[in-house]
Formats: sequence, C-alpha cells, structure tokens
Amino acid sequence: MPALAVLLAACSSGATPGSDGSGPASSAPTAASSPPASSRAAPPPARDWPAYHGDARRSGVADMPAAAGDPVVLARVDAGAAVYASPLVLDGTVVVATEADVVLGLGTDGSTRWRTELGTPASRSELPCGNIDPLGITGTPAYDAGTGLVYLVAEHGGPPRHELVALDPRDGSVAWRRDVDLPGVDRTAMQQRGALAVAAGRVWVPFGGLAGDCGDYKGRLVGAPLSGTGELVEYTVPTRREAGIWTPPGAVVDGRGHLLVAVGNGASGPGDPYDHSDSVLDIDPSGAGGPVLADSFSPATWAADNAADLDLGSQGPALVGDRWVFAAGKSGTAYVLRQGDLGGIGGEVSQAQVCASFGGTAVDGDVVYVPCTDGVTAVRIGADGGMSVLWRADGSVTGSPVVGGGVVWSLDPGGTLHALDPATGESRSATDVGAASRFATPAASGPLLVVPTLAGVTFVRTS
Repeated sequence: MPALAVLLAACSSGATPGSDGSGPASSAPTAASSPPASSRAAPPPARDWPAYHGDARRSGVADMPAAAGDPVVLARVDAGAAVYASPLVLDGTVVVATEADVVLGLGTDGSTRWRTELGTPASRSELPCGNIDPLGITGTPAYDAGTGLVYLVAEHGGPPRHELVALDPRDGSVAWRRDVDLPGVDRTAMQQRGALAVAAGRVWVPFGGLAGDCGDYKGRLVGAPLSGTGELVEYTVPTRREAGIWTPPGAVVDGRGHLLVAVGNGASGPGDPYDHSDSVLDIDPSGAGGPVLADSFSPATWAADNAADLDLGSQGPALVGDRWVFAAGKSGTAYVLRQGDLGGIGGEVSQAQVCASFGGTAVDGDVVYVPCTDGVTAVRIGADGGMSVLWRADGSVTGSPVVGGGVVWSLDPGGTLHALDPATGESRSATDVGAASRFATPAASGPLLVVPTLAGVTFVRTS
C-alpha cells in the first residue's frame, strides 16, 4: 500500500469505491494543506474512543491533557466522500466510515493503514427523498472489546438496502456481513442515521426516515448477535408510520443495560390514540422473545407536537448520574425524567424552556452541554431534578459538543472548531477544520481531536 502523501497544497485522491466488498484495497486517501513537519508529530497513544461520544452512555467526556495555546491542525485527510459518522479511535487506529461505503483505518498522524470498500452507496435518484448524496455509512459505528470487531451499517444502492458489517480494526478485514432490512416497512424509505450500540450480546441498529419524512417508514431498533449468526430481533414503534429513531447518538445504554431512545413525530395527532411517538422509550433488550418496551415518557403536548413536527426525536437522551435523564427536542422545552421511571405521558420531574436541540449532548457531572440551535447551552441539573441554565455560547456555535482538557469543544456550521470556556461559554480559540455536517461531532483521544468533515477528517492537536 503506498504511503499517505502529505502535501502543502490541497489535492484529491480521486479514489472510486468498489463494489466487491472483498477487503482492503490498495489506493489511499490524501492529506491536504498540512502544517510543517515539525508540528505534525503524532500524539502519543491514549484512551480509546470506541463509540459515539466515547461510550455507551454517550457521555462525551474525554480523558485529555489540559488544552494549552491554540490548537494545531496536524492533517486534513481527503477521504473522497463526506463523513457524517463520528470517527472511532482504537489502540492508535482511527476508524473513519464514509458516505462512499468506504472505511478507512488511519494513524493518529493521518497516515493510511488500511482501506476497505464495502460496496456502492445509494444515490439520491434511487431514493424517495433525502438530503445525503450518495447515501452510504451515516450512523456512527460501535466497537466491542469482547469480539474485537467494529460494527457498522452500510446503505447500498441498486436497489437501496442496508447491510450490517463487522470488521477487524487492525487491518480492515471483514469478519461477516448480513442484511438488516426486516419486513413491515419500505426499506427504501428507511435511513440508518443513529449510532450503533452494543448491549445484551447484540449490536443494536436504529432506523428512522429520510429527510422529508416520505414513504412508509417506522422507527425501529434491530438487534443482531455479535457473532453474526443467529436470529435478528427488533422493536418497532407501534405507530402507523414515522416515529423515527434517527438522532445521531442512537440508543443510550443505561446502568441496567436498557436502551433509551428518542422518538420523532408519528402518525397520531390531536384526537388520535397515543402511538409512543414524540417520546423517550426505555427498551429492555433481554426479553425472551426479543426487545420489549419497559417504560416511556411523552410530553402532555405529544399530539400537538406531532402535528407541528415539534418532537423529541432530534436529540438523544442524556444520562445525568444514576438518577436523571435530560431530554429536549424541537419544541424548545426540555424535560428531566427519572432513570428507571420515566413517568409516562406528562410525568416529567421538571420542565423548562431551554432551546430547540439537535444532536448529541455531553454530560460532565451534573452539567449537560446541549447542542442548541441558538448556541451550545450549559444546563445544571439540581439534586431535586430542577434545571438552571448556566450560559449560552455564541449563536453560531451549535455542534454536538464533547468535553476534554478543561474545554468544551463544538463546531459551527462553517467548519470552525471552537474551544468553549466551561465556566462562561466564551470561545477561547477558533480553528478552521473544513465544512462539516450540522451534526458533526469530534472523536477525542489524548491531545487529539478527529473531526468529520464533508471531505474527510481533520486531525487537531489540542496541547
């Protein structure tokens, strides 16, 4: 495999994803617009980042050395396609999944270790609606230490379909792959956007719909044995249609091993029977016949929220300690719920007007850092479950935050990475990392941040 080219001028790999799925290929992406070699040294090995926001709780807190001075861009890797999923960092290898159905294994300096082509992604022309073109790997993969495998879902075209793939992060070789489209929905209208999660001996795949809410889709969790063999199980939201489980954090795994998911607007509105849409659902993955609904919460306004597309499905539930769940969505109202007793319809512990929120939170102690559309917001959860807003960042800084090195890291839509002061929300530094998806969130490991962009990934050293 040729070595990664580190250039001073922007360049493009021109790599075209293949469709045979046979394993690592020989061509490599490129790093562009990198700093001088003296500032490109790879950070030392550090703690892994094996899942969306670092762990199954989606806490978003990294064990990083204190940030010092302005961050330094180590490398900009052109992956040949957009990256919507958060990268993973596993024993010094950065795993990057792209919308071209290509997975890259990179060193912490941006160099290429392996490249695996999984197929041909679906094109927008093949889909009933949507806003990602091509549509390949969108949900963040999950790593399981027991099997040593990374699990991800690739959407293929001709016709559109979803395939769960397990690969070895050491060399990119494919261990197994299987179809995860189950009956009862139109698979072309289903989108796999939320992060995968590992619990109860299975990898859990959340499904929602495409942008535009077209077609016959339903919110669904599909569970596959980590071995790749055995029966697929599923939980589908009991609605006529919609109620997608689409927010990027996917399912959150609590201390009992239950899966908490945020659910979007469903088919029921004012005057219709409750259908568990516009909800936080607590799903027990270990039921004898498959996953079962253990508990739920919905705002008292759920029917009106559905009618106005103001549901909770845009932000993942946030676990605060072992007692509380923080939930917010499109309406601007945030809720605090009890873990293990979500409260049913209107059963919140507290509610407050905080913001419209899209993406994944970070939780450090009793403070939740919320990705608000008018600026990342710090919310403290009190001992009684009450909420107090500590600060709100500049309205342009809206990306799903992570916490590390004494800083809250978040992106603005233009592709600038901000280091926010955790006490005030003021930006200490602003680093150009390249245009990114509105849901982009960094992976963190030691002094390294890896930021997904619409061209690939950018490596940033923070100290």
